Amino acid sequence: MTGPVRVAVVGGGISGLAAAHRLRALLGPAARITVLERRDRVGGVLHTVDLAGRPFDVGAEAFLARRPEVPALLAELGLPPAVHPTAASATVRAGGRTAPLPGGTLLGVPTSAARLDALLSGRGLAGVAAEPGRPLDWEPGSDAALGGLLRERFGDEIADRLADPLLGGVYAGRVDSLGLRATIPALAAALDAGAPSLTAAADRASTPTGSASTAGAPGGPVFGAVPGGYRTLLDALAAAARADVRLGVTVRELVAHGGGWRLALGPTTDPEVLDVDAVVLAVPAPAAAKLLAGVAPAAARASGQIELASSVVVALAFREADAAALPPTSGTLVAADEPLHVKGVTHSGTKWAHLAGDGLVRLRASLGRFGEAPTLQVDDDELVARVRADLAVLTGITAAPVAAHVQRWGGGLPQYGVGHLDRITAIEGGLPAGLAVAGAALHGVGVPACVATARAAAGRIAAALSPS
Repeated sequence: MTGPVRVAVVGGGISGLAAAHRLRALLGPAARITVLERRDRVGGVLHTVDLAGRPFDVGAEAFLARRPEVPALLAELGLPPAVHPTAASATVRAGGRTAPLPGGTLLGVPTSAARLDALLSGRGLAGVAAEPGRPLDWEPGSDAALGGLLRERFGDEIADRLADPLLGGVYAGRVDSLGLRATIPALAAALDAGAPSLTAAADRASTPTGSASTAGAPGGPVFGAVPGGYRTLLDALAAAARADVRLGVTVRELVAHGGGWRLALGPTTDPEVLDVDAVVLAVPAPAAAKLLAGVAPAAARASGQIELASSVVVALAFREADAAALPPTSGTLVAADEPLHVKGVTHSGTKWAHLAGDGLVRLRASLGRFGEAPTLQVDDDELVARVRADLAVLTGITAAPVAAHVQRWGGGLPQYGVGHLDRITAIEGGLPAGLAVAGAALHGVGVPACVATARAAAGRIAAALSPS
């Protein structure tokens, strides 16, 4: 290879920018790194807006602080350390009432320490109590829909009132379509190791660190946020990567060319080509499937099997006097069978101290689960009206907000269905040298997982470009 190496990163979200940043570190100052983003901004589903004078995240708001990737990245970039939530606790709306979010569960799967009296009916409690004594038929290495497993073992209430609201907030999915092995791998591992019941498996999976439990086990804060919003991290990554970031550019095709790769850019009426030595695809699974179809058919087929869910975040700010009825909690998760539009409301100023103290109360509501995209196809005013109606039920707030922002995420979250890990193995194992993938569709939808895939993709590219 003569001249500086050339790498294209397709996608300017957190995964693409983190990949470009890592590529710069691995390939050195001479490398030509180009980031191609179809939107008019970087960040993907991370987006910080101004809400009544404060930076406010209307995509992901937090990250798992017990994973090392984001704190390490903040330190590497010279940014202030993460901030953490207050001690305010969460609630769940189910069965027509709002109750404290129970502790002692593994993402909604009860451990033997779970206290569910405030959430379940007598029948539901009886189902949970009986589960440890019922024979369990589990084939090690197998996968199952989490909702079906919970319903068979505990009854419907655990699935509908606890697991679905918790996981719906993470994946914008329904618990009945999410695969156990990809969404709660520690639980699957405990079952593989011979746990005699689902309760026993949750006990075993929660014991080492408790990091997946809602019980608040020791080990430091579970969640963190970026001071100033995620745009602070995104801007710092873009600057440190020293890449040519091109916005508003669509990549239409990827083909092998001259020992490297050729990307076809822009509209067919005014085409452009970009020749590079290697490519990182940091785009949603359907887009990756299209680009990989001609160069990695098996990986493309597997990527095309990953479905996406759409959602909406509605951010509102109220005068403190108009929000006096707000409960002193961090927010409420909402069961899917409740007669409400929202799936969750975060009391942002209560949950995050840095978003309070200026005489305003900021909230964010999430709407949309997998399969519900048509219900979101109304105008912004109607979405705000729906959220306000639900807030009146959940919080008692009836006043008009002083500021509002509606953020739509069409196809924003990949769905981790049954067999997801097999699909990811097929994607990552089916790529020729000089191609790598990164992003939320692979090993977790959270920001730390995306950063981890980005760093792994950059490492794969650097290894492929190194002299043999």
